[in-house]
Amino acid sequence: MTEKIEISGVEVYLTDPVEVEMEWVGNENLTNQLKAAWLVLEENDLPLTPRILGRPGIGKTTLAYATGKKLGKEVYIFQCTMDTRPEDLLISPVISSDKSIKYVGSSLVSAMIKGGICLLDEGNRMSEKSWASLAPLMDKRRYVESIIAGIRIFAHPDFRLCVTMNSDSSTYEVPEYILSRMIKIQVDFPTKKDEYKILKYNIPFSSEEILQYCVDFLQNSHTYEEPYVVRDGIKILRYYMKKRVLYKKNKNDLDKEEFKEAMQIVLDEDAIRYCPDEYEKFLKEAKDDLIDI
Repeated sequence: MTEKIEISGVEVYLTDPVEVEMEWVGNENLTNQLKAAWLVLEENDLPLTPRILGRPGIGKTTLAYATGKKLGKEVYIFQCTMDTRPEDLLISPVISSDKSIKYVGSSLVSAMIKGGICLLDEGNRMSEKSWASLAPLMDKRRYVESIIAGIRIFAHPDFRLCVTMNSDSSTYEVPEYILSRMIKIQVDFPTKKDEYKILKYNIPFSSEEILQYCVDFLQNSHTYEEPYVVRDGIKILRYYMKKRVLYKKNKNDLDKEEFKEAMQIVLDEDAIRYCPDEYEKFLKEAKDDLIDI
């Protein structure tokens, strides 16, 4: 049953936390950076608000969620969009079956009340109006005000906030007064070792040969700052193996041409140049083009 609490005489129904299987596989220094941001040293100290910045598909959401769960916290996720309004972030009115109005707290408000962690996912898609409603939550005031319900909601001392932002796409520019309230945690391309671990964790039934071929492709593409990330590698592996099974072939045998076909479907034709058996040819052509110039 949905939990209900009363704030300043107004009943608010809370949202449940997210329960999914997510584990951070990779740079443990990033989890320590998050933990340090959320740490409170003494009674008058306040937690910091980390802003996890990086390319789409590089594991920002997984990092925040998995770190929160490791700390034994309930984790709430709010997916931000360009249409997110302040009332979406805080409290929304809902018509119940008896025609009365119920006030439903968002994932953010529920985390504030319960003392959990709220992850604002893809926060740089939100407008300044939405960000403005969160400004008092991100400083010493530690509260939000719902105009819809006419109440002020203070954060539980154990409440922690985290925001993920894609480094290559913003629907709106995040206001400077909001950025000044956060600290940046940068998530870059994984090392070859970490990328292998991530693929292995997500596709444990894949052969070493296929995994290594995919890792080499990703690492080659990172050299040229291409937008291909480990999430793409996972999709390619899954599609390749599913198609092999569909045609009654051994899913763990590496057929490079079929793998490239899978890459074209999942990504694009340009991605093929970074495959291990194509990469040397690509480098030579790139070098020849520079010489011609």
